[in-house]
Amino acid sequence: MAALSGGERCIKFLMFAFNLVFWLAGTAVLAIGLWLKLDSQTKGLFEGPDPPYVFYTGVYILIGVGVLMMVVGFLGCCGAIQESPWMLGLFFFFLLIIFGIVIAAGIWGFSNQTKVVNDISATYTQMYNSYKKTGDESLKKALRVIHDGLYCCGVKGAMEETEPDLCPRAEQQLEKLIIKKCPEVIEEVFFSKLHIIGGVGITIGVVMVFGLIFSMLLCCAIRKSREVV
Repeated sequence: MAALSGGERCIKFLMFAFNLVFWLAGTAVLAIGLWLKLDSQTKGLFEGPDPPYVFYTGVYILIGVGVLMMVVGFLGCCGAIQESPWMLGLFFFFLLIIFGIVIAAGIWGFSNQTKVVNDISATYTQMYNSYKKTGDESLKKALRVIHDGLYCCGVKGAMEETEPDLCPRAEQQLEKLIIKKCPEVIEEVFFSKLHIIGGVGITIGVVMVFGLIFSMLLCCAIRKSREVV
C-alpha cells in the first residue's frame, strides 16, 4: 500500500480540522436545545396544557440536528485519521442529507418570509395569552427574557400593559412610549437581520460543499493508495 502524497495528507488534516469544528458546532447546537428544554425560564413552556407549537418543534429540531452533526463530525474525524473509506462514505452521505435539508429550508424560508414571521409572532401571542389566563410563573419568566432581549412589551406595548413588571425597566414615563409591542418588534428584527441570516446560510452551505469535495477526494486517494502494491 502506497502512502498518501503531500497534498493528500494536507486534505486529510483539513478534513480532520473541518470535522472537529463541525462536531463542536453540533455539541453547541445540542447544548442550546437541551438548555431551552430544561432551563427553568423556558421549561414551563413544555409543561403547560397548550405548549407553543413553533417553539416546541424548534427545540426538538435543534436537539435532533445537534445529535446528527455530532455523529457526522465523529465519522469525518475518525474516517480522516484512520483513513477509512467506509467512514468517509458515511460522512459524505449524512453531510449530503444535511446539505439538502439546509438548501430546502433556506428556499422555503425565503419564499415564505411572511409566514415565518407570522408563526413566530403567533407563538409569542399564544405564550402571552396563556400567561394572562393562568398566571404561570415559568411563562412569566420566559416572557420577561423575551421582553428584555427585544426591548418590547406585550401585544399592545408598555403603555397599555397591565403588569408593568413584565416590561423592560423604564426609568421615566417617557421611556415607556418607545417600548413597542412585541409582534411589531419581532417583524422588524426579522426583516432587518434577514441579510445576516442569508449570509450565514450561504456560508454554511459553501463550507459543506468543501466538506463533500474533500471527503470524496480523500476517499478516492485512500482507495487508490491501497490498490498500489
